[in-house]
Amino acid sequence: MRDFDRELRGLVKSLTATIRAGAGRAGLAAPQIGVPLRVLAFSYEGRSGHLVNPRLELSERRITADEACLSAPGVWWPLERSYLVTARGRDMFGKPVVVRALGVLARVLQHENDHLDGVLFSDHLEADERERFLAAALPSG
Repeated sequence: MRDFDRELRGLVKSLTATIRAGAGRAGLAAPQIGVPLRVLAFSYEGRSGHLVNPRLELSERRITADEACLSAPGVWWPLERSYLVTARGRDMFGKPVVVRALGVLARVLQHENDHLDGVLFSDHLEADERERFLAAALPSG
């Protein structure tokens, strides 16, 4: 993306407002609201912001923790992710941004960046785990 214009700023504001509007929301990616741009927003424990065209540098240290997705509300599932992330991108004005995060915020950035790449949370699960996750996430009947 090269246009850091009013439309992009509106998108960032919309993503941020959507996160703040719901309890337990920590991040949101533009594709989740039907916008095919590489933009994500995050807000967790007093740290909030956004990244345009993010690139993540992942630590080798990994940790397994429960994770959820707005695509499957109310379903938490254990997933291994890098414990420390350095995310580089731009803000809505085109200024370079670096976000260093560990723990849950690192997990949020990885999760939202996955959405930018068309990867869903469940895509990381082994086939049998994915089946159990989908059974829990999708209403029966």
